[in-house]
Amino acid sequence: MKIAVVCLGNICRSPMAEVVLRDRLDGAKRLGLRFGQAGLDDVELVSAGTGGWHTGEKMDRRAAATLLEAGYDPERHRARQWPVGDPETYDLVLAMDADNLADLAGQAPESGLRMFRDFDPEGPGDVPDPYYGGAEGFREVLSMVERTSDAIVASVAAARPGS
Repeated sequence: MKIAVVCLGNICRSPMAEVVLRDRLDGAKRLGLRFGQAGLDDVELVSAGTGGWHTGEKMDRRAAATLLEAGYDPERHRARQWPVGDPETYDLVLAMDADNLADLAGQAPESGLRMFRDFDPEGPGDVPDPYYGGAEGFREVLSMVERTSDAIVASVAAARPGS
């Protein structure tokens, strides 16, 4: 299974989601009994931006600091532009907001194109862009990303054969 998380510049929201979702997927793999034979070993995960102006850059320093403070490792991330490889090979493409979703229309498999927060137990909507705000916005995004990532992993595991 291939999953992509997409925002505007790939330096704040989508890389935060990639780091947390990867952490949750790795945790689910380690707790394999919790998900039965969910087959999470073969999940590939990337993040990207619809714009390419940050390609090759590290994650925004405030996003990275928020992740570090919460115990995650943001250092591997380098910004990429969508599409990453062949868009048709993705099973799930998760847009961080409605503008990203509109930008992805026709550039991602329609059957797998969703809003990231469609999986949020607190309800759907946009993941707000914290770029022009302060630290609180990044903490708010992290909170949304953590609870939604838990729900995404549970959904992926439930949909896998043998789960």
